Amino acid sequence: MATTLIQQLQQGDKKALARCITIVENELEGYEEILTSLKFNASIPVVGVTGPPGAGKSTLINAVIKKLTDDGKSVGVIAIDPTSPFNYGSLLGDRLRMAEHFTNEKVFIRSLATRGSLGGLSAKAVEIVDVMRAFAFDYIIVETVGVGQSEIEVVGLADTTVLVLVPEAGDDVQAIKSGIMEIADVFVVNKSDRDGANTFLKNLTQMVHSKPLSDWAIPVIKAVATKHEGIDELIDAINKHHAVGVNTKRSYLLAEKAYRLIQNKRMKDISKQDLKSEIEQELAKPDFNLYRFVKYRGIYKTCK
Repeated sequence: MATTLIQQLQQGDKKALARCITIVENELEGYEEILTSLKFNASIPVVGVTGPPGAGKSTLINAVIKKLTDDGKSVGVIAIDPTSPFNYGSLLGDRLRMAEHFTNEKVFIRSLATRGSLGGLSAKAVEIVDVMRAFAFDYIIVETVGVGQSEIEVVGLADTTVLVLVPEAGDDVQAIKSGIMEIADVFVVNKSDRDGANTFLKNLTQMVHSKPLSDWAIPVIKAVATKHEGIDELIDAINKHHAVGVNTKRSYLLAEKAYRLIQNKRMKDISKQDLKSEIEQELAKPDFNLYRFVKYRGIYKTCK
């Protein structure tokens, strides 16, 4: 069955794509065969869109999708949704915000729950991106949940990382966490029609240009996504970055992918829900000690 699905996937069958993603995400029978048989197109740009909550990432992506599809391009979108810490279910909010593209045959949207991942990425995002790269998309866009500095994980997934900020981030750019600032290949200041935008843009541009990390001159783009302003400039920057092939993070990217794959494999038999049930029972004991519980549970040994 897996062989047939892969053939259908490579022939452009969206139903096969959706089925392959479901099998891989849930590790159903045949998922390893699908992953090891993939012939993905490395020339497809994988664009990670990240930034703090409220920056307007979904609105910006909507505008980018509209422009690309109007130009005849096909787009695959992975929207990483926050997971409830109580029932481990995804809110699927990004899928709702992108509803206008559901009927567009050139767009494929898939929501993934973080399932407890702290870095803004689903634990299965790496594999699913590669499944989508076996499909004939012109662009793949990954939107992370926007949880802060730990979003540096997106570097291990995307060829080009777009960091979306807003003027409310403050005039003092240094106040922004360094970890999240260092991952960007392209900066976008969204909602730049607001007060303080020009000052923020100026300070951000000065900071970016004062810390050249490679031959790629990181652009700072002024945008108002709700008005589709700055979208052409953003797409042009993404295309230039991909064409130039400047990826000083290549070895880090692959190491990060390998780490996440190995981590997921080793943690496969660890269930948060099972842990919660066991801890609820142990909490009744007056001498409960979390570290002793973990040691006896064998988690330390499992994770070595």
